[in-house]
Amino acid sequence: MSLTPKLTQPLRLLGGLSPRDFMQQHWQKALRLMPGAVPGFADLLDTKAMFALATSQDVESRLVIRDGKRWILEHGPFKKTRFASLPARDWTLLVQGLNLHVPAADSLLRQFSFLPYARLDDVMVSLAAPGGGVGPHFDSYDVFLLQGIGKRRWKLSTQSDLSLDPEAPLKILKKMSTEQTVDVTAGDLLYLPPHVAHDGVAMQEEGFCTTYSVGFRAPTHQEIADGFLDWLGATSEIEGRLSDPDLPATANPARVPKQYQRQIADAIAALQIDRDAIAQFAGCFASDPKPQVTFRPPDAPMSRSAFGKLCTDANKGCVALAAGALCLYDEKYLFINGDAFVIQGDATFWRQFADARSTVVPTTVAKETIDALYAWYCDGWLMVGTSDKR
Repeated sequence: MSLTPKLTQPLRLLGGLSPRDFMQQHWQKALRLMPGAVPGFADLLDTKAMFALATSQDVESRLVIRDGKRWILEHGPFKKTRFASLPARDWTLLVQGLNLHVPAADSLLRQFSFLPYARLDDVMVSLAAPGGGVGPHFDSYDVFLLQGIGKRRWKLSTQSDLSLDPEAPLKILKKMSTEQTVDVTAGDLLYLPPHVAHDGVAMQEEGFCTTYSVGFRAPTHQEIADGFLDWLGATSEIEGRLSDPDLPATANPARVPKQYQRQIADAIAALQIDRDAIAQFAGCFASDPKPQVTFRPPDAPMSRSAFGKLCTDANKGCVALAAGALCLYDEKYLFINGDAFVIQGDATFWRQFADARSTVVPTTVAKETIDALYAWYCDGWLMVGTSDKR
């Protein structure tokens, strides 16, 4: 299959590399600094709005303060008065899942759609006072670091010793052997593969420094196995019950009978652990939103008839997935927020919609397709509104 021009076209975002070349040369292989990757980049929201998000129950936030050699970690949501009492320097506010609350942050996340949505996670913003940082550390996943206002100095290392300081309240390296130092300003982009040690410090004399982190999902094998067992238990329906009409009397009541063990083995063997079940779980697992993601159904949903007319109106309407909604597909299934459906009928439409995340619905789609979209709209998974393709 030939690559689409989109994948072979050089991008300023990737320092002049095409997505294909970037993935081959750098993804999980080598760090890369892309100066001026986003020309004229301005913050996605002002500092007042960042502080406001950190006071919300719906937003994951943390505050990291360095006091000499001591680190202090606080978890949000915070009271507004907490920010007024902060020192002039050496602290950082981290706001996770920015793309769920700020459309511009979701648009930034979609700039990296040359990577599978199954791996793409979220955007976090780091707001740092002069001298602020979160200490030398490493991530177990890939990350793109886009600089906003201010100036940050990154110390980088590919060291093999990744042992952590057991006394620190967050994951900070015991030692860091700096191999490279880079200074970044607005619009510069730094890519780091997993396990590259890095330590970023805000270098501006006054005001704030912001860094937007585009992170990726990298579940551990244990998390995958635990998730599969939970999913298998929730989706399997096995008939029968343990019975032993020929059970003999025993002089050793503490011994587990072999017949009992055989029936347990038979019950487990009845579980449908085949390739199709694993493929179905993979899509459900990858599309399952994080616990803090919530959906808000419309207060007064429009009727099914009005919805159908609007979403198929090429001049006035389109449908778009909510920022927190995850819609994926494979050859057989469509996955939405942890659920799987066999793709029937309008397969091309569903796959194109999942890739683009917004579209005008063709008038030729089946009634069942409109019904499914309407159900998603009523659940808050889908928005319907003005099309950009007028």
